[in-house]
Amino acid sequence: MFYKIENEYLTCEINDSGAELHSLKSKENGKEYIWPGREEIWYGQAPILFPVIGQLNGDRYFYNGKEYSMPKHGLARKLVFDMVECEGAKAVFSLKSTPETLEKYPFEFELLATFELEGRALKNTLSVINKDEKTMYFSIGAHPAFNCELGDIIEFEQPETVCTERIDRTNLLIDKKFPLLDNEKEIVITKEIFEPDALIISGLKSKKLRLKGENEIEFTFGDAPVLGIWAKPGAPYVCIEPWHGINDSHEVKDDISKKREIRSLAPGGRFDFPWTAEIIR
Repeated sequence: MFYKIENEYLTCEINDSGAELHSLKSKENGKEYIWPGREEIWYGQAPILFPVIGQLNGDRYFYNGKEYSMPKHGLARKLVFDMVECEGAKAVFSLKSTPETLEKYPFEFELLATFELEGRALKNTLSVINKDEKTMYFSIGAHPAFNCELGDIIEFEQPETVCTERIDRTNLLIDKKFPLLDNEKEIVITKEIFEPDALIISGLKSKKLRLKGENEIEFTFGDAPVLGIWAKPGAPYVCIEPWHGINDSHEVKDDISKKREIRSLAPGGRFDFPWTAEIIR
């Protein structure tokens, strides 16, 4: 089911399946900024990545000596959230652990997805709450896809000198980094840049960027330690993906607590992860 929020400048629709952002439209110019999802290219629009990001090595991980299976990008994107609140310019959705989730992820949790329109901006806050009596290990990430065209530019707020990591055909990180920016701010969206799959960037100084073309969006990702940028090569969208977590590599870890960029949360703890997309043009 789709739920709608709006304010003076924007309308926004969210699908309770995955609490996935479905539409972000300007009332001023009538433009739609979110990729509509097309089965023949990529069916997704803005999946929530939880409690893992990317591919696990062998689709499995270990916790406390036991092996568990987990699909790519985790469980949340395939599950229906409960609508907690939907009024005016704000909507809140909740996903709680169940006997079925505990078979794949042995932690009691609640995941909240809050959508708020503030002026010409959408703020999405993902909140992880540990409902268990033990420390919880998780990753959390966003994956919104914005309409754009080849030749559009991603411009960071500061000049950056960074490399990108890449994944192989098994969707696992390879042990090599590739130069991306050398005291530069701009990445041009080309078909070729995504042919080896996503850009996976860490060590950024910037907290925000702008997607610039016919549309212009300022995207704030804050303190997320990893930023993914991805599209199907040549497709008219780009995903800007702030991650608290990362794909597995070919190195096998004997416990999820040792996974790279994994987050931990004490019993009763809460972790809030916001991102914002402001419509500039």
